Formats: sequence, structure tokens, C-alpha cells
Amino acid sequence: MRIGTPGFVPARLTEAREARRMPSMSALARRIGVNASTVSRWEEGVSAPDAEALLVLANELGVRQEYFLRPQFEADGPTFLRSLSSTLVRDLAYQKAQMHWLHEISSTVQHYVDLRSVDIPDVLQGASYRQLRDEDLERIALDLRRYWKVGVGPCVDVVSLMERVGFVVGSIEMGTSKLDGLCSWSRSEGRPHVLLANDKMSFPRRQMDAAHEMAHAILHHGVKEDELKKNLALIESQAFRLGSAFLMPSTTFPVEVRTASLANFLGLKERWRVSIKAQIKRFSDLEIIPNDFATHLYKLYSAKGWSKEEPLDRKWPLQEPRALAEALHLIVDSGVRTKADLLAVEFTMSSGDVENLCNLPPGWFSRERAEVVRLKASSISERSNKGVPSAVVSFPRHDENEP
Repeated sequence: MRIGTPGFVPARLTEAREARRMPSMSALARRIGVNASTVSRWEEGVSAPDAEALLVLANELGVRQEYFLRPQFEADGPTFLRSLSSTLVRDLAYQKAQMHWLHEISSTVQHYVDLRSVDIPDVLQGASYRQLRDEDLERIALDLRRYWKVGVGPCVDVVSLMERVGFVVGSIEMGTSKLDGLCSWSRSEGRPHVLLANDKMSFPRRQMDAAHEMAHAILHHGVKEDELKKNLALIESQAFRLGSAFLMPSTTFPVEVRTASLANFLGLKERWRVSIKAQIKRFSDLEIIPNDFATHLYKLYSAKGWSKEEPLDRKWPLQEPRALAEALHLIVDSGVRTKADLLAVEFTMSSGDVENLCNLPPGWFSRERAEVVRLKASSISERSNKGVPSAVVSFPRHDENEP
């Protein structure tokens, strides 16, 4: 029989440790002053921390004690990451843990607010992603644009589109430029969740990252964990091709430039808001330019120093997810829950974690619901003592039939 706090969920300790980027159980043990074997037994479920140790863990990891007593929010299928390199193990674990928290926040919010219904067409029609050819991905991109009524021109905000069709989207600082976005489906909600990186991000790169993760949700929902590891190169290639085809449709994008040059690509970037590097790849994929000429353009691109930052990258403000933030504002403003209630009863991670993942301003939970300007009591008293009559200002009344 396991000793310690009844109902302790070992996976939640691992999740919290990884969400704080602690590299090992030994590192956590040193932080709280216990043996590494003790933390190991807790994470393996052999034993559980007692009430005092649970409080120490909660304080160290920045969560409420109830956090360790609630089940982990798991995805339906694997989480799609750009790389499974062993050199990124800690960073990948951090991403996955933050994605679990995004699932948890989304589930909590939906106790009170109905998010947009999931409106993602079944583009595979029972086929396997392994059967898809490049021409199939090009067709799917055009079909998605028609289904969502995007038109054939630039899609200038992929993040807003995704939220409109039922995605839950969050964004965080990943702490490294080696990590981009990730995607997973919620097992309990039947809804795709996407977590985007804010690190050194530009508007065009955010567009492509969002379209890439959207493609994973559409093409690879049924992929199993072992398949992801085995077929990662194919899965990533398909997501990039579909994302590119969605942002730069084959029927309209290529006809806007007569000559493939960096100057002309810069003009296309102004209108289509996709990076010059992505455009070179797109023209190469469509076989409009040969591979050797694409290589030549990449060399010119690098020589100009555009690998670090392209022209126009800072022209547009970064498009941010809004749905979760708006939902939390609605919950609080309608009086359904106070901010204090949400932190004390609903959310088990810290206020900063919720603000970060939901794109709320820092300190949102600690602010008053509204700032009201009032007259000083002394001013009111002075007016009363001087016999100054009070004036009542009424709002104009409108006829009920007026707009």
C-alpha cells in the first residue's frame, strides 16, 4: 500500500517539474532538500509525499497543492513536434508540459463559455496520410480555402482563422530559437490545440508556423506515437507543404510574379505576408524554378544577411491568440466567477502561467475588475458646506426603435 497523500498523481509531479525546465529528479530533490531517490519514488508512484512535502513541492513548482491530485490532461494521439532530437529533450519536455496546461486551461474555461464549434472538414475521406501525394496536398489546400471561404488571395491572419474554426491557440516564450510550434488534439474535448513560440518571432514566420500546425491537425489526427517517430520526416514534409499551399495557393500566388528574383519576392511579401525564404521554397516545390536556381537564390538571400532578419519583418505587429483571453474576460465581467475564485478553485497552476498561455497582460489576475474614478470625499464635503446645489446629469433617452 502506497504511503503519503491519498490521490497523489505521480504524472503531475513529472509534468510540473518539466514545465519548470528542471532537468532531472535530482535537481528537484536538491531544491527541496530531499534524497533523489525520494523524488524518484514519488514520480514512479511507489510512494507519495506527505502533506508537508506536498506543500513544499507546490511552493517550489509554483502550483497549488490540488494540482497534484487532479488527473493529467492528455492528448488524443501524439503531440506533433518539429524535432525529436535527443539534444532537445529538456526543451521538448517543457513544450509538452505547457501543452498539457493549455489543455487544462481550455477545459476549465469551457465549463463556463462555449468556444467556437470545431469546423474542420474531413479532407482524407478515410484515406491514410501515407497515401497523399504532392498534388493531393495542393488540392486539399484549395478545398480548405473554399470550405472556410478564405478566397484565393492572401490569408492575412491564420491565427484568427484557426480560432474561428474551433482551434484553441496559445503562445509562449520557448526559451530557445530551436523550438517552433506544436499541435495536439484534446482527448476530452475533441478539439485541436496549438501552442506557438514567441521567441524572435515575426509576423510572416508566425503565419507559417500557425499554418504548419494547422496542417498537422488536419492531416495527422489519427497518427500513433510509434508512427510519428517512424515517419517523422514524411509527416513534417506534408505539414509544411500543406501549410505553404494554404498560404500561397497554386492557382493565384505564382501568377503575380513574372520573374523569380529577391526584389520581386520582397514585393510579394508586402502583399501576401509570407517570408521570402518560404516563397523561394514554394516556387521550387511548384517546379516554377529549377532546384539549382533556387540554390542560387538561397545563397543571395544568405549573403544579404536575411537569414537573421528579412526586410519588412517588423512592419506588422505579431498576431496573437485572443479566444481564451476573451473568454476569461467574459467570465469575470459577467460575474460568473471572480479572478480570485478562478485561481483558488479552478486553475491549479499560477496566475502567471494562465496569463502567459492565454495571452493576458502580466498581472491581469491581480488587477481590479474595473478602475472607477470617484470624487474625493473632501471635495463633496466642501461643496455641501458651501451650499452649492448638486446637479443631476441624466443620460439622453432613446426611442426603443432607434438603432
